[in-house]
Amino acid sequence: MHEIGLSGSPIYPFTFSHPAPCHCLRDHFMNESDKIPGNFKSGYVALIGSPNAGKSTLMNRLLDEKLAIVTPKPQTTRFRVTGIMNGHNYQLILLDTPGLIAPGYLMQKKMMEITRRAISDADLVAAILDGSRLPGHDDILKSWLDPVMKPKLLIVNKIDITPAPVQEDLDDIMNEYKCSEGIRISAKTGEGIDRLIPLFLKHSQTGFPFYPPDQLSHNPERFFVSELIREQLILKYGEEIPYAANVQILDFKERPGKKDFIQAVITVERDSQKAILIGRQGRAIKSLGQDAREAAEKFLGRPVYLELAVRVRKKWRKDSRALREMGFE
Repeated sequence: MHEIGLSGSPIYPFTFSHPAPCHCLRDHFMNESDKIPGNFKSGYVALIGSPNAGKSTLMNRLLDEKLAIVTPKPQTTRFRVTGIMNGHNYQLILLDTPGLIAPGYLMQKKMMEITRRAISDADLVAAILDGSRLPGHDDILKSWLDPVMKPKLLIVNKIDITPAPVQEDLDDIMNEYKCSEGIRISAKTGEGIDRLIPLFLKHSQTGFPFYPPDQLSHNPERFFVSELIREQLILKYGEEIPYAANVQILDFKERPGKKDFIQAVITVERDSQKAILIGRQGRAIKSLGQDAREAAEKFLGRPVYLELAVRVRKKWRKDSRALREMGFE
């Protein structure tokens, strides 16, 4: 394994794991039930769909916060991203998932397992269909929805760039995808979004919230910083590099009165990819680091010192041990 650090610092192994949904706060709120409205509802909603259907854009729109990275390239989302949406009498936990594909290698199989677990955890499965591709069929989405025995909502997205189907056509699409309800929206402009929340709440449970009202996600800050670095990587490089690269945070130190120290490593599969990523005299990786640092500072709301390193780990996308270390559990 060949490695290079921008500061010459060594690379250390790091394992990232996703915390499981936490239900322990229900016990806490049992002692403060007088503070919770009697009609309070909470529930999990899994957002599923084919790549670029608009799942991440929808979650960011609902939360009015950029949690999930969004790029024009398919398969941008690799992990499950949790967004916690709090209202006066509800809490909705939104689960953004990797786009549905026919997996060709182990990493993609792991991504589909992440989506499958999200469906299992959810009270409602919200299937997002790219409205710009209608009329037409999304056979992969249909194959995922067919065995789901819990409530399913069909969301036809991108009506800002294509005529929205009339109700009669929407009913036919709902029947085709075996969904009992359907809605037309634009996650980009916000059209129809206000009608989504009542549909989500219809399938939520009366009870206590799962998380504190000021919590936006249970994914840690270091996860979002690694995603912001990967977003810049996807935007700046061609087709090959983003799909062969992964980002891990090796060190994350908050330093009161000083810049946060963040050390990250980008793993690629070949020496040629490393050379492209770094660029002539390190110019490409320097540009990537600068834009990623600015994105991290905007997200964290505080100054950051970001140190990037690059390493080669051959065929990591097909290596179960490497994938486990990188968080593909």
